Amino acid sequence: MSTKVLVVDDSALVRQLLTEILDSAPDLEVVGTAVDPYAAREKIKKLNPDVVTLDVEMPRMDGITFLGNLMRLRPLPVVMISSLTEQGADVTLRALELGAVDFIAKPKLDVARGLQDYADEIVAKVRSAASARVRPLQRRPAKTAVAPVAEKLSADAVLAPAGGGRHFRTTDRIIGIGSSTGGTEAIKEVLAALPPDMPGIVISQHIPEAFSGPFAARVNSQSPLTVVQADDGQQVLPGHAYIAPGNRHLVVQRDGARYVCRLNDGPPVNRHKPSVDVMLRSLAQNAGPNTIGVMLTGMGDDGASGMGEVKESGGTTLAQDEKSSVVWGMPGEVVKRGFADEVLPLGRIAGRLVQLSRGQ
Repeated sequence: MSTKVLVVDDSALVRQLLTEILDSAPDLEVVGTAVDPYAAREKIKKLNPDVVTLDVEMPRMDGITFLGNLMRLRPLPVVMISSLTEQGADVTLRALELGAVDFIAKPKLDVARGLQDYADEIVAKVRSAASARVRPLQRRPAKTAVAPVAEKLSADAVLAPAGGGRHFRTTDRIIGIGSSTGGTEAIKEVLAALPPDMPGIVISQHIPEAFSGPFAARVNSQSPLTVVQADDGQQVLPGHAYIAPGNRHLVVQRDGARYVCRLNDGPPVNRHKPSVDVMLRSLAQNAGPNTIGVMLTGMGDDGASGMGEVKESGGTTLAQDEKSSVVWGMPGEVVKRGFADEVLPLGRIAGRLVQLSRGQ
């Protein structure tokens, strides 16, 4: 049975392109389109879609206001259509807070060609949204960077596997968190619940380049930790969290007794940049048993191999459980492969990180 999709956008061109792209998938069907939220409201009542794609900027009522009303009165999986700008990032992050499952970032120029380039990504996001867990006016998050689908490379393309050498012993713990669809809200919830004396935290969230800086600033405003977008050469300090910039891999290296962030411009890994696998491999190689790996909600399997490497190096691995995940792809894969030491609901992950960082 096909997933029914309603496309809401004031641009006739975008409506046409999204309809063609989504209808090309055998399991998706665009059952209607709407030019603004007022028309969308009537179409939702009449057509009962499974997923709605919703433009952020529309006449008569903006997408954010409509989304808030929709999630309060008739919760549905919603994928936002937003521009790849800093202003677009702020609005999109607000939409994720209100309950949107994901977003598709459209280019500022040559929208037609841009959307066609991301056709596979658009189909995957709408397909994933159809199975996402949506609750009334509860935060329901974001996902992968909108990059053209590339060859699926492993972490070997960026970072060579370990040669079997011994790890330097240090008392310094380090936490690595990976996520994708739903991850922006999940990360925010975990970091907001941590005390300021935590070990350094590095984070790879699938997110476009224009969005990672505003996302870090948003999380920083709501967390006792200092949360920043990672810079190359930046020392990983206790009480700080470092979020990988969009379109760069975040690699952790050891410099004497210190951990240092390195930004890598290698190819996408598992079709993502930043890739969780790359970050976790670097932690396994440079921190080994002092690593705590955490896999939060997300679509796909990026990070599963990296969690296996962390576990093999003597580190500890946590995965978010299915019930609390927006999409249980990434953490589910970790569990399926037997790489998760513990499987926890989102609300218990911060507390467990505190215990583990204190040796409990």
